[in-house]
Amino acid sequence: MSEQPAALVLNLECTVPSPPETTFLLLTEPARLAEWWGPHGFSIPEVDINLVAGGRYRFRMAPPEGEPFHLSGKFLEIDPPWRLVYTFAWEEPAPDDTETVVDLSLTGTGTGTRVVLSQGPFLTEERLELHRNGWSDSFEKLARAAGSAGRSGAAGSRDNAR
Repeated sequence: MSEQPAALVLNLECTVPSPPETTFLLLTEPARLAEWWGPHGFSIPEVDINLVAGGRYRFRMAPPEGEPFHLSGKFLEIDPPWRLVYTFAWEEPAPDDTETVVDLSLTGTGTGTRVVLSQGPFLTEERLELHRNGWSDSFEKLARAAGSAGRSGAAGSRDNAR
């Protein structure tokens, strides 16, 4: 009997200097989400969100150079301000892209919020690494946005990829 290979799942976490209620709004309100989503240098000129279970979302991402592209998905679970689960798919996928599930869990820390991300499964290590880089940059930007939301404190991140 052969052993099945481990699923390619990205696990990251960060701590941001805002309470869970504010952090959840940063994750779900279109104008706030556009402040921090995506790798450094990218902008999000369009965010459409229907924040209900089964509701859809669509983002237009613009890289520093090149043509904009889109990602979209469906909300699977919404438990404000503690949890957000949704599908994630590139609308202009590369051959090794597949729809993944993003699970964001929030926990109050007393001085902010611990955000734990799980995303997968990915088809290749390369796609997992692309998302690791994007989420790492996004979490840095989220921490800055959370700090400007009126709460001060230190932000840090930790990578738990398996």
